[in-house]
Amino acid sequence: MTVTLRRLVFSRLSILVFLTGLGGWFLYNLNSYVKFGIDLVGGTYITLDVQVEKAYENALVDLLNSVDDIIPASAKAQLISKEIRDNSVRVSFSSVGARNQAADLISQRMQGAISIETIDEALALRLPRARLDKIARDAVASNVNALTTRLNRFGVSEILVAQHGNRRIVVELPNVHDIQQAKSLIGRVAELDFKIVEDSAATEDALLERYGGSVPEGMIILPGEGARGSEYYLVAQYGTLSGRDLEMARGELDHSKGLPVVSFKFKPDAARRFYELTANVGRQIAIVLDGVVISAPVANEPIAGGSGVISGNFTTQSANELALLLSSGAFVAPVTFEEERHIGPSLGQEAVHQGMLACAVGGLLLLLFCLLVYKMGGLIAFVVLLYNILLSLALLAGLGATLTLPGIAGLLLTIGVAVDASILIYERIKEELRNGAPLRRAIDAGFAGSLAVILDSNITAFLGALVLYIYASGPVRGFAATQMVGILATLITGLWLLKSMLTYLTDVLGVGKLKI
Repeated sequence: MTVTLRRLVFSRLSILVFLTGLGGWFLYNLNSYVKFGIDLVGGTYITLDVQVEKAYENALVDLLNSVDDIIPASAKAQLISKEIRDNSVRVSFSSVGARNQAADLISQRMQGAISIETIDEALALRLPRARLDKIARDAVASNVNALTTRLNRFGVSEILVAQHGNRRIVVELPNVHDIQQAKSLIGRVAELDFKIVEDSAATEDALLERYGGSVPEGMIILPGEGARGSEYYLVAQYGTLSGRDLEMARGELDHSKGLPVVSFKFKPDAARRFYELTANVGRQIAIVLDGVVISAPVANEPIAGGSGVISGNFTTQSANELALLLSSGAFVAPVTFEEERHIGPSLGQEAVHQGMLACAVGGLLLLLFCLLVYKMGGLIAFVVLLYNILLSLALLAGLGATLTLPGIAGLLLTIGVAVDASILIYERIKEELRNGAPLRRAIDAGFAGSLAVILDSNITAFLGALVLYIYASGPVRGFAATQMVGILATLITGLWLLKSMLTYLTDVLGVGKLKI
C-alpha cells in the first residue's frame, strides 16, 4: 500500500464515509435495534386492581402464627382456639387468668405494634390504621416489583408497570395485540401454601358427609389435581408456610422418576417451621397453589435445611414457568383485571407518520435557516446535526431504551440545543474573521471561546434531565432518557465532529476562505 493510498484510507473523509454507510445500514434496520413504545407500535394496556384486603388478611395470618411463639406454656395449656374474625386475631382461653397472662406477654413483645382488646376469656388483637395503610402501600409496591421482574424475565423488557392511584397498577405491553397473551404474560397469582391434610375424599359431598354436612370451624375444603384423579382435601384455613417464605425456586428433572419437578428452598427463619411441619410423620402435606392442591405427599421424616421439591402434573415448560413465578415473587395480594384496552398498530403507525412529517418539515426549515444565515458553514452544521440524530438513536439502541412519542420530543429538544451550540461557535468564528484572523486560527479560537458556554448549558440541561429520570416514571422518564442521550450526542458531534470537518477543509483541502 503506497503512502498516498494509506493516507486516503485512514483520512477523516474515509472515516466519515464509513460512518455514513454504517449509519445508513443502521437506519435501514432500525426496527431490529430500537424498541418502540406502545404509542408508536400499539399493544395492550391493562389496569389491575390490587385486593389489599387479602394483604390485610395475610398480615393477620402472620400475627396469628406468631402468637404461638409468645404465649407461655402455662397459658398455652388453656388455649381453646385461634381464629381470624372481624379483622382481628381472636385468641380464646379457658380462664381469665390465662388470658391476662398472655395479654401481658403479647403487649411486652409487640410493644404497641398492635392493639389488644379483652372480650370475656378471649383476646382480640388488631392492627392499627397506620400499619394497615403501610401494608396496603407495600402490597401495591411489591406487586409492581413482582410484575416487573416476571415480565422482564419473559423477555418483554420494554413494558411499563406503574402504580396508578392508591391500589391500581397500569401495565403497558408494546406490540402485544392478543389480550389473552397479555394476561398469560402477567401470569397467575402464584399463591403457594403448605398445610397438613386433616382428611380427604373422592368428592366434596363425601367429605362433608363425614362432618355432618358442614365444614369444621377453621377448616376449608380444597380441590386437588393429580395422577390419581380428582380428590378433595380438608385443610386448615390458614397455614404457617407460604410462597412468601421461599428463598429460591427452580424447575428441574427428577432423575429417579424422569419427571419435571420444582425444587425450592425456604428462608432461614421459615426452615424451622418447615421442619416442624414435616415432623408430622405419616401424614399428608398439601401443597396448595392458587387454591388447588397440586400435590399431597406423605411426610416420611422431618426435613432439615428447608429444601424440598414440588411434584405434580408438570411438563418441563410448566415446571419452569411455576419456578419463575415463585422466584419472581408471588403477589402479596391478588389482582383483578379492571380494564383491558387494545391499541391497534394503525394508530401507532399514524403517530409515527405524523411525527416523521413534523421532523421532515422542521428539518427542512432548519436547513433553510442554516443556509441563509451561515451559507456553506450552515450546510456543514446541518450535516453534523444528522449525525447527531444518528448517534442518539445508536446510543438508545445500545442502552436498550424504548423510544416513545415523548422520547422523540426529547430528541427534537436536544436538536435545538445542538443548533444553538453551532450558532455559538460560528458567531465566535465570524468575530475572529472580522478581526483579520486566518480561517484556521479563527476555527480554533471559535471552538475555544465557546467551549465553556456550551459545556455549562449542556451540563445544566443534563443534570435537570437526570433528576427527571430518577424521580419520574413512564413517558416522562422516557423523555428524560432521550434528552440525556441527545445531550451526550450533541457534545460529541458539536465539539469533535464539527471541528473535525471544518479543519479537514483547511488542513487537507487547503480551503482558505469559507462563507459563514
